[in-house]
Amino acid sequence: MAHKKVLLVNDDGYHSKGLLLLREKLIQEGFKVITVTPDRNMSGSSHSLTFTRPLKIEKLEEDFYFIVDGTPADCVHLGFHVILEGKKPDVLVAGINTGPNLGNDIFYSGTVGAAREGTILGIQSVAFSPSSSKNPDFGEMSKLAVKIIRQVIYKGLPEKVFLNVTFPNIPAQQIKGYKLTRQGRSAYKEQIKKYISPSNEIYYWIGGEEALDEECEKGTDYTAVKEGYVSITPIRLDLTDYRGIELLEKMDFLKF
Repeated sequence: MAHKKVLLVNDDGYHSKGLLLLREKLIQEGFKVITVTPDRNMSGSSHSLTFTRPLKIEKLEEDFYFIVDGTPADCVHLGFHVILEGKKPDVLVAGINTGPNLGNDIFYSGTVGAAREGTILGIQSVAFSPSSSKNPDFGEMSKLAVKIIRQVIYKGLPEKVFLNVTFPNIPAQQIKGYKLTRQGRSAYKEQIKKYISPSNEIYYWIGGEEALDEECEKGTDYTAVKEGYVSITPIRLDLTDYRGIELLEKMDFLKF
């Protein structure tokens, strides 16, 4: 059987431990892995593409490239159109991210943005993250990721749907199984820090504190990982709220 081809990307840059260990595991399992990453940490870059300046592709080693000052979506776009010359891989894999992408995080995540870009290009795509950035075991998570990647390749995904997968940050033997989930809420509490420079200029740093100890609704990604399950959330490209259309029509919203 021919080697299945994986386009592997991330948003944390080419030094990321999660990326490197997943790449190593995929190669060990017989996959053909083409890795394309940003040249630095681009977390929070969502699905942005760079239109205002040129980008450069640097080759690190065989089948391992990085995009100079590019976003994760740039990596997918150039990886597909330039490096793979428009030939679809069997699957696009984004991650493993260094921290969680739960609930509303999916709107900000460069990892999820990369998987969304892959889906737009017609590639079956999946994004992987741990439920916490506190000492995740990327080696064990890589083994679980390969199982899910094989399912995506051999069983396929619904049209215009990709997967956002989150691993609970617990020992592998304690993981209870897998759950199909819906989007819950963020695993972070909003946090903005104020700094004053030596010249008395004021700066702000947007961030967040992980908060996986709070209550959340059953059936969500947040609750699944909290209870020790791998969360698998199908995300679709169509963000239309069809129920919202019905409600607005009943409200005669268009009668000005």
